[in-house]
Amino acid sequence: MDHETLVGFSKSWGLFYLIIFAIGVLVYAFWPSNRKRFDRAKKSILDKDDRPDEGE
Repeated sequence: MDHETLVGFSKSWGLFYLIIFAIGVLVYAFWPSNRKRFDRAKKSILDKDDRPDEGE
């Protein structure tokens, strides 16, 4: 296997790998059973920092 063959393989299959990975991330992000987890994470970031600092 020479360098040009390896580069050609990585360019073609690397693209497919990245597309499949991106689809997997989107499926995970929009999967209905993950909605509660993401909503909890969205709200928890505001729970502690909803007021200005009182000063220390």
